[in-house]
Amino acid sequence: MEQSIMREYRRWAESPALTDAERAELAALSGNEKEIESRFFAPLSFGTAGLRGVLGMGLGRMNRFIVAQATDALARLICGKGPEAMARGCAVCHDCRHESRAFAELAASVLLSHGVAVLLFEGMRPTPELSFAIRHYRAMAGINITASHNPKEYNGYKVYWEDGAQLPPAEAAVVADEMERIDPLIGPTFLPLAEGTERGLLRVLGKETDEAFLAAVQSLSIRRDAVASQPDMKLVYTPFHGAGAKLVPEILRRIGYRNIYCVERQMVPDPDFSTVKSPNPENPESFALAIELAREKDADLILGTDPDADRTGVIARNRAGEYRPITGNQLGVLLTHYILLSKKERGELPENAAVIKTIVTTEMTRSVCDSFGVPCFDTFTGFKFMAELISRFEEEKSYRYLFAYEESYGYMAGDHARDKDAVTASMLIGEMAAYYRARGMSLWDAMDALYAEYGPYAEKTVNLVMPGVEGLKDMRALMDALRSHPPVSVAGCPVVEIRDYLSGTKRSAAPGSAPETLALSGMDVLYYVLEDDTRFIVRPSGTEPKIKVYTLCRGEKGENLVETCRRADVYSGKALVFSEKPWSGGAL
Repeated sequence: MEQSIMREYRRWAESPALTDAERAELAALSGNEKEIESRFFAPLSFGTAGLRGVLGMGLGRMNRFIVAQATDALARLICGKGPEAMARGCAVCHDCRHESRAFAELAASVLLSHGVAVLLFEGMRPTPELSFAIRHYRAMAGINITASHNPKEYNGYKVYWEDGAQLPPAEAAVVADEMERIDPLIGPTFLPLAEGTERGLLRVLGKETDEAFLAAVQSLSIRRDAVASQPDMKLVYTPFHGAGAKLVPEILRRIGYRNIYCVERQMVPDPDFSTVKSPNPENPESFALAIELAREKDADLILGTDPDADRTGVIARNRAGEYRPITGNQLGVLLTHYILLSKKERGELPENAAVIKTIVTTEMTRSVCDSFGVPCFDTFTGFKFMAELISRFEEEKSYRYLFAYEESYGYMAGDHARDKDAVTASMLIGEMAAYYRARGMSLWDAMDALYAEYGPYAEKTVNLVMPGVEGLKDMRALMDALRSHPPVSVAGCPVVEIRDYLSGTKRSAAPGSAPETLALSGMDVLYYVLEDDTRFIVRPSGTEPKIKVYTLCRGEKGENLVETCRRADVYSGKALVFSEKPWSGGAL
């Protein structure tokens, strides 16, 4: 192990700033070189989404020293914008995780010590409500202590800017540079919250903000009579122990639902998420208790939101009485079609309407949009990129976005927030399900009807987990190898086009073809178009130690969906080769 790593480890272990418990945690690592290297090889990287990592002592872990360091850097950014920015202040929110409240109060006290006003939520709240609060109160910035849907060992530090979107790259770079100048063990100064209140710098946000947020969400309801027409419709909801527990059932009640059954054991905040394997609505197994309750109550629909209530998962009953998960891609297509159809039927579809999705999200969305004459725009993965595009639309007075989503269960509508919003999504899904039920259809019937109209589409994602320091090296090596030796075929189907979103170029796979410029650039994504129009995409995750490989398949109209799904399975299965041996090119 490098001497610099051991030197930093000893500096932390011997620091008088540590509590006895923190010092004991580091002392217990003595002799465990792999764990010491993992914690002190490099600091957590601060990007436009902030920080995220496993809880624990060390540069590469989430702890009170790193939270204070990041907040000190953010405060310097705000102060650099002048007295008005300091007075506008920073909203601070948190989820249910270990240390979340303590980190939120710590961040507030650091901001206050710089003279930056703070809007501190009284308790845990959904991420979209933080985004809303920034816009509603005209705050300069926002912090949310959350690790979203990650396992219980994690926590994170999301940073937002004045438009309610995640921190733009230029501002994120300033914070990252400032963090490099701050020794986390020496750290910033702190101002007690009580003193911040006395000075008029601290305001606590509670019910009045909830009410304003719910009013903004409810204003986005499209068919307000849909739920009223189905008074006997039953719905099950679970927040997976997180921040959606209060507001999601409330918004469903406000649009007319009377039969809402909550999974009571999961309505209780629990940082260990003790009733689920993973608090992630992308994982069907997380819904075991909800499905059990749905069967007991004979419910039509199950909704689940992740711990910070920005992602939404759905389990819907089909005609056979089975409760089946709807994927993020399928739900996005359903919502896109429902919103465009409803707006068109009511004469409310703007001439300049637009829909936004990410490059790894199903192309079925584009087919739906084309049928309504509405353009569908692509962005990189992450709602910060969608927010940037929406801001550009506003500045140019060009398009008016109606809906934006990504395949990983994130959905956004309206201008009240600039991040994915499980509260709004739950309302629209509940309303849409009632609309179709009034026509004798479940959400699965509606999805089958869309496949019949637009042809079958199937998507599959494979996660290649690469933890630790060696994992970071393996991820880099794989992306480098794919650039130097791109695959010529996948499962026997030739690659006809290669897009490299890092350089922002695309080219035909034919020898000697000249590169063309893409509309997007600057992200480490490789995108292969196959001869049968399948898309095979490789992307390192920005928040987890994994490489994600996406397969997006399209069948011919009239083709059986089962065959399209089988093809997606075959193509995606080839991704496992990347984790079995070093990639050296050729057929995949």
